Amino acid sequence: MHATNTSSDAMAADHSPKAWRGASARRLEDGTLHLQHGPIDLLVQAWSDAGNEVERAYAQAQARFHTVLAPLVEELPTLRQPLGRIEPRLDGPIARRMVAACWPHRSVFITPMAAVAGAVADGILAALVDGRTLRRASVNNGGDIALHLSPGETFAIGIAGVDDGALHGSIVVRHADLVRGVATSGWRGRSQSLGIADAVTVLAANGAAADAAATLIANAVNVDHAAIVRRPARELRDDADLGDLLVTVAVGPLPAATIDAALDQGWRVAEVMRCRGLIQAACLRLRHHVRVAGPVTDADQCELSFPFRKR
Repeated sequence: MHATNTSSDAMAADHSPKAWRGASARRLEDGTLHLQHGPIDLLVQAWSDAGNEVERAYAQAQARFHTVLAPLVEELPTLRQPLGRIEPRLDGPIARRMVAACWPHRSVFITPMAAVAGAVADGILAALVDGRTLRRASVNNGGDIALHLSPGETFAIGIAGVDDGALHGSIVVRHADLVRGVATSGWRGRSQSLGIADAVTVLAANGAAADAAATLIANAVNVDHAAIVRRPARELRDDADLGDLLVTVAVGPLPAATIDAALDQGWRVAEVMRCRGLIQAACLRLRHHVRVAGPVTDADQCELSFPFRKR
């Protein structure tokens, strides 16, 4: 899984909604279902030992996908607003998933757009598995993944390097684990970030929850340093949901102590989320330094315990 996140940018691509063509679907050589509509790009996979269950599941996912984008666009004005004391009332089921995932974090600045990629993955996964007999299934929305696992099944997700794209590790999720969503966020990805994390990968109960948490933990991996360049989000994109907040646009060479201080900030936020039951684990990366919030706290021990396994 690459260190990218389509959260707030997924609905704010370079083209207006009027320019988006209709939803498309095609099968890749390995059988994966590829769904694309405007800025939303999904890879859908399913496995079953029962007849044509996979084909039926794909048909259900494709039918649901055609109804995803338009309702989200209609509710964008509300979805781009920071959450406050009153929970917004929205009509679309994916929009409601976004609010539900972000609502526990409303004490800090967050808009429901922080969970859009994960919420879309969750919504398509729900359609995919509805009434079907599947051993396992996944919906990958630009690196934010929603999972379905039957008893005895596992799902392995590769963690790609930020600079070289090579496989640097893996996450193995088991049926017994309380994880059905994986998301990654960081300043190098497609979404804007207040922090300097190269990548923060989060495991949570669903894709939307993982997406929102990854966004906030990545924001928290932060320090003040002359090598860090920031600009108001609105200067980079007129419709940015972060408004005039300063987002990271470049990170130069940093001393090891500064890197550790930034990661420690993010790790503390991740641990609070874990203690609150909002996430199961998180892996924070910056310039080849790693912090893990989860059952183990020493990154060198990750291969010994759920959920992160280093090469």
